Amino acid sequence: MVTYEYGNPHAVITLVQPVDDHDIAGMDAEVAEIQRLSDKDFRLLAVKVDSWNHDLSPWPSPAVFGKDDFGDGAGELLTAILKLCQDKSKIYYLGGYSLAALFSLWAAYQTDKFAGIAAASPSMWFPGFVDYMKSNAIQCPNVYLSLGDKEEKTKNAVMASVGDCIRDGCAWLKEQGLNCTLAWNTGGHFKEPEIRTARAFAWLISSAALKADKNSHG
Repeated sequence: MVTYEYGNPHAVITLVQPVDDHDIAGMDAEVAEIQRLSDKDFRLLAVKVDSWNHDLSPWPSPAVFGKDDFGDGAGELLTAILKLCQDKSKIYYLGGYSLAALFSLWAAYQTDKFAGIAAASPSMWFPGFVDYMKSNAIQCPNVYLSLGDKEEKTKNAVMASVGDCIRDGCAWLKEQGLNCTLAWNTGGHFKEPEIRTARAFAWLISSAALKADKNSHG
């Protein structure tokens, strides 16, 4: 597993993001945007995913576009990522874009390792996922969700459900008492993914820290 590192290697805050080649090309812009939006020092670990549809999928599902079915490699990938999160003096946040965002949200149901989940334009249309959210307990207190305002306006019937799914999922998380927000971006799924992901991480870093500070002061 290849990992690319950005930011300050000594920072307490560590952001972990599954990426593909396209994401890597935008990482410098993403890091710069996080730095612009937040005054928090951080390190970002970009974990290269070998097979996007297989490694990030929590369970098998037929292809909804193209010919690539979705596998069930999420458990194996999460095991590998958790090995990067062993330092108890660090605070870890997991996030990503599209299917990597869905994976990150799913991971929050498997472990309490992460202080926050940055789910930018997550593939919430993934068959059975919202039902999974409602029948399992999430182990992470802070969740950022976002979607482009044109993403649900597609002729693909499965993917067109993404808007209703993310609204439903966000409402459910809030009912469970989570610090959760749903942000809407302008445009379709492929517009400025690195900027959208940066906003997600920046919100988490600031919002989670603010909430923790309030709690510590009663």
